[in-house]
Amino acid sequence: MTLNIETPALLFSATSLILLAYTNRFLTIAQIVRSLKTHYDENHTRSILLQIKNLNLRLSLIRYMQLFGVLCLFLSVFAMLCLFVEWHTAGIYLFAASLLCLLTSLAISFWEISISVTALRLHLSDLEEEEKKK
Repeated sequence: MTLNIETPALLFSATSLILLAYTNRFLTIAQIVRSLKTHYDENHTRSILLQIKNLNLRLSLIRYMQLFGVLCLFLSVFAMLCLFVEWHTAGIYLFAASLLCLLTSLAISFWEISISVTALRLHLSDLEEEEKKK
């Protein structure tokens, strides 16, 4: 199997955009946590505490998404370096490892989105129950 130096370079734009999206998710959730913490300090409700715990899990997942995304980029650079100095076998293995890191990052992203959707559906079901009571 042959691998050109341009192939690992293709991951740069995709990985950079993914990392930007992960950072935006992190910042949004961090802002929500700060807001919920203020509400929790005012009135200690179990609902707010559960939301904060859910968001804490999502923040941890985003940290791992970012870790594997950066590792993907890092390994791609090393693969390009190996291909540049004509260590083709090492370059191929490093590129394969970078692809696995990207897949792992995307899988964790899917998990985090699933948690988010479940939490939103739960929140919406609470609103529907309040409407039925009125």
